[in-house]
Amino acid sequence: MLNSLITSETKIKLLLRFFLNPNARGYLRQLSKDFGESTNGIRLELNKLMQADILKAEMNGRNKIYRANTRHPLFEDIRNIVLKSTGIDKVVSNILQKLGDVKMAFIRGDYAAGRDSGLIDLVVVGESVNMEEVERVRQKTEGLINRKISVLVLNSTEYDNLKENLQKEAVLVLIGRTD
Repeated sequence: MLNSLITSETKIKLLLRFFLNPNARGYLRQLSKDFGESTNGIRLELNKLMQADILKAEMNGRNKIYRANTRHPLFEDIRNIVLKSTGIDKVVSNILQKLGDVKMAFIRGDYAAGRDSGLIDLVVVGESVNMEEVERVRQKTEGLINRKISVLVLNSTEYDNLKENLQKEAVLVLIGRTD
């Protein structure tokens, strides 16, 4: 969907990186490596997004660290477009709202780090979650968003036991708090 609005693949990757998870940070060489693109092309798009005040940057030693400007008047609008283009909005509305007693839900892995890999890794923490309903709605949502969804359902005790391992990588909290 984004590629019909924005013709620069690099710009799309940058928007995904910084607006899927507003806590995401990145510097030029890291982004170049992650995207498999030259630093010059990425620098050009970063500069355009900085001029529009959509991204902010701060120096950390010799590296300029980029992040989304969460105070920009269009921040929520851009984020909603990015979420809709990846289908995460459908995951929230279709899966999470129909499961029952969900205490916490978060996405981990590539999408939480701002990479559109095609697999949404969803963790749901709750008591008495109907697994048949999870599977039915997961399949329906996959068809709507053209992405695979992996759902891990845990009760509170299981989550407490796995919490440290689950949070070793970036997480994007959808419901509740992970601390």
